[in-house]
Amino acid sequence: MKILVTGGGTGGHIYPALALIDRIKELHKDTEFLYVGTHRGLESKIVPNHGVSFTPIEVEGFKRSLSLKGIQYNVRTVKLFFQAIQKAKRLIDDFKPDIVVGTGGYVSAPVCYAATKRNIPTVIHEQNSVAGITNKFLAKHVSAIAVGFEEAKNQFKGNEHKVHYTGNPRAQEVAGLEKSNILEEYSLNPDEKTVLIFGGSRGAAKINQVVLDSAKELVKKPYQVIFVTGESHYETISKKWNELVNDNHKNMSAVVVPYINQLPEVFASVSLVVSRSGATTLAEITSLGVPSILIPSPNVTEDHQTKNSHSLEKVGAAVSIKESELSSALFIKTLDELLLDDRKRQEMAKQAKALGKQNASDLLIKLMMDFIK
Repeated sequence: MKILVTGGGTGGHIYPALALIDRIKELHKDTEFLYVGTHRGLESKIVPNHGVSFTPIEVEGFKRSLSLKGIQYNVRTVKLFFQAIQKAKRLIDDFKPDIVVGTGGYVSAPVCYAATKRNIPTVIHEQNSVAGITNKFLAKHVSAIAVGFEEAKNQFKGNEHKVHYTGNPRAQEVAGLEKSNILEEYSLNPDEKTVLIFGGSRGAAKINQVVLDSAKELVKKPYQVIFVTGESHYETISKKWNELVNDNHKNMSAVVVPYINQLPEVFASVSLVVSRSGATTLAEITSLGVPSILIPSPNVTEDHQTKNSHSLEKVGAAVSIKESELSSALFIKTLDELLLDDRKRQEMAKQAKALGKQNASDLLIKLMMDFIK
């Protein structure tokens, strides 16, 4: 069996694709994969490092600006798009996939469109509760649409019959993780209540600032803190942190780190997560049943992170705070309300676990197999 996978730009499109690939390899060891992405996207490094064959094509996303420069850029983008379709057709003709899977990002548009024109079964996956422009464009052409949130079902007007709720493949990949002693690697006690605070791999300026503003209070709390700044912010933030926290508290219960490689393992071992509300992060924490405080990024298409967070908040799995309303006082108050109330946290964990689609990859694979002759 041969499967062509495409998707990229951000980890939210890439990691679900790789989780799906890994699960297919477990079930169908003789499957051959080709991943099509771009040179610029994170996929150009992540996918080859994962041991998956990778081929790039050149394609760009559209600018929303109506300026002369924006219009000129979009004219070039259209030209690249049609060129990418032709290259994708050649790749498809050479590789001869049994099915094509797109996980979003602008690179998946020409590839999936080319596949449909070659009469190759094509399935797209939408991770967010609000469908992206690429997947909306592809909806009428593809064989099936898988979604990670129930709320996304009504995002594909006129193509609802193609929509299947599978959840996010990343959820199944991490679902089996259990609490471990990984906190010891950060000089913390794995048996103590711990909150993990992070704003994504690159960090989030507002979250970082509010944590700094709360530093003197955080080190006095009866719970531990892991504060992930993002690599580009680490030197500045850690210096300010050490200036704010006096010598009596520096090494007690809070650690500042630039990045965590084994994030799902840490999720499984903490009491509470504070984060943005990207689809992959939510897939991981719900599959593990971790309570959360979600601070949606305001700088995303159609404010989809706010809608993602509301899907957890409405069932009591998370507390959502608008970035514009975030302050040190509200931050500390919300942390205390959850970390000092074991019963409330346990109920949130139960609701998060109920949302987690722990067989997401298997459901998506079953959907794919229905179209493979």
